[in-house]
Amino acid sequence: MTAVRQTLLLAQWQFRRHSVFMPLLVVVQVAIAVATVVGYGLLVGDPTPEVALFLATGAPTITLITVGLVMAPQLLAQAKTEGSLDWMRTLPVARSSFLVSDLLVWTVVALPGMVLGIVAGVLRFGVDLSVRPWIVGAAVLISLTSAAVGYAMASLLPPVVAQLMTQMIIFLVLLFSPVSYPASRLPEWLQTAHQYLPIEPMAQVMRAGLAGDAFTVPGRSLVVLALWCAAAVAGALAALRRRA
Repeated sequence: MTAVRQTLLLAQWQFRRHSVFMPLLVVVQVAIAVATVVGYGLLVGDPTPEVALFLATGAPTITLITVGLVMAPQLLAQAKTEGSLDWMRTLPVARSSFLVSDLLVWTVVALPGMVLGIVAGVLRFGVDLSVRPWIVGAAVLISLTSAAVGYAMASLLPPVVAQLMTQMIIFLVLLFSPVSYPASRLPEWLQTAHQYLPIEPMAQVMRAGLAGDAFTVPGRSLVVLALWCAAAVAGALAALRRRA
């Protein structure tokens, strides 16, 4: 119980520490969700029902990925630069508690933007969703995996390199990942690459959870997603312990 209490207290401290710009994070999430829906809608014009479903279910996925893979590592890199992360490591708390509390914070922060992304997609394209009861668990898994990968990246790389990586990732997600469109539109080599990256499995899980009548989740995607999550958590823990 001591470890659980320490983790919850650290999470509470992180929430209070970031409370000043938490409203800004929500605004950014809303902007990303709405811009994704409206922007892609302008590109495709009057979409077919299938395309509309891809766009409507892609917006919440992009929001979750952006928070975990872009915002989380940027703030962790800033904490490393300003020295606040080193100060936290002086506390008599297990390194795993640091990691779990941070992942908990970023998972919770990402969920409101996901909901707003769903609402924006439904209102813009007028699609009928067939929501599955496990969508909450799917959203948590996507958010947790994104945050874990982002945290590991920021923990293992120098701050400047980590921030540059986040900029590259956002372009990769928005333009060259099968989130808001089917993977068949990509070149074969990029389709193959996405079979081993976590982005397409995240999109597949979200699509199947929101529009279960039209999409399913391949078992391979769940395995890939779970492996990325486990590897990222292990990498982040290794970095925290090595630099203790």
